[in-house]
Amino acid sequence: MNPCDIIRKKRFGGELNEAEIRAFVDGVVDGSFADYQASALLMAICINGMTDRETLALTLAMAKSGETLDLSDIPGIKADKHSTGGVGDTTSLVLVPLVAACGVKMAKMSGRGLGFTGGTLDKMESIPGMSIDMDVDAFKRQVTDIGCAIIGQTAELAPADKVLYALRDVTATVDCMPLVVSSILSKKLAAGCDVVVLDVKSGSGAIMDTPEKSRKLAEMMVRIGNLSGKRFSALITDMDQPLGNYIGNALEVEEAIDILAGRTQGALKDVALELGAHILRNAGAVGTVPEGIKLLDSKIRSGEGLKKLAEMIAAQGGDPRVCEDTGLLPKAKTLIDIKADRAGYVSSMVTSDIGNAAKLLGAGRERKTDALDLSVGIVMKVRVGDRVKKGDVLCTLHAGEKSDRTGAYNLMKRSITISDEKPEPRPLIQAVVE
Repeated sequence: MNPCDIIRKKRFGGELNEAEIRAFVDGVVDGSFADYQASALLMAICINGMTDRETLALTLAMAKSGETLDLSDIPGIKADKHSTGGVGDTTSLVLVPLVAACGVKMAKMSGRGLGFTGGTLDKMESIPGMSIDMDVDAFKRQVTDIGCAIIGQTAELAPADKVLYALRDVTATVDCMPLVVSSILSKKLAAGCDVVVLDVKSGSGAIMDTPEKSRKLAEMMVRIGNLSGKRFSALITDMDQPLGNYIGNALEVEEAIDILAGRTQGALKDVALELGAHILRNAGAVGTVPEGIKLLDSKIRSGEGLKKLAEMIAAQGGDPRVCEDTGLLPKAKTLIDIKADRAGYVSSMVTSDIGNAAKLLGAGRERKTDALDLSVGIVMKVRVGDRVKKGDVLCTLHAGEKSDRTGAYNLMKRSITISDEKPEPRPLIQAVVE
């Protein structure tokens, strides 16, 4: 099939059929579509959009462009969760063991952090000895035996997405809605789970910075995901401030352990329980979301959730003693407090600046090849709406030898605004899309 014919059709607003979309995806993988031809089609899609039928065809073709996992030999319903990315977002390390403790299999493939957003795999690698590399058979055995596993995505899974994402990154088409949807869903469909719950972030620390954009993305992903034959739901959650109070790889593991141990409450726990409850409801383990939240919370109180995390860590070569002693996690050598210049209310935060400050300390990467300092990060001492006095500590930088301490300090100072008026509270969970 001639690439120019496909490009021309979409350029003039035509609807591509399944065969044309499949030819495009196959051509991207085998090289018969040149980069400049693929880029031209991506731009035409960005300008003219795609119908649901086109988006579904693109998603399925990308999912089938490489290896697909067959998890049917694992007993029971298999579930996964995906976040569009945020700051201080450690929900996976909380909900995966909790959901598994409730009897639903969590077969999770995760990614690394890039830019100001953190990655689950980087956080897990801050646990001494922890491995996120596992062949498919071992992955399936672990999910069968202990109920959960979190590993890195194999290179053979949805290879078309890797090529197309690199082209989108250099052609200003990253935020094109059909391309975002097909990128996310193709990997989830190729991973073989029956139930997927999506956490779509909204705010200054999210890809979609407005409620309108976030809702449009959530609705489209759920619609296309359900058309594929799987069961999808989405929550739209606030990212106008960090979700958790700890930002940075080992720090976020510590906060997740504190939640599972029952020592910490707050927004991170609330979102994790809500997402987990939707998984349990969609998997048929409970009848309603409130029942799911109650069951998950009982697994915290009984210690079963923390025990399940320790089992997963041990199964993947890590030191499970971190669940009893977080002092075994990497620790930064230097702590720097940032204090309030005036009294008032914390009225807003620029979450992307907070994530970028953590990156300057060494907790994040600009390129996939960048090395991380797993010990560094930021501990937030305030939330939006808190009353502070002059001199109160707003946050503490955890810095290493190679940290850009000045850059991180200045970025954090301007990321937090203090005003005379107390701000109106924003809902943590802004909408649910079924």
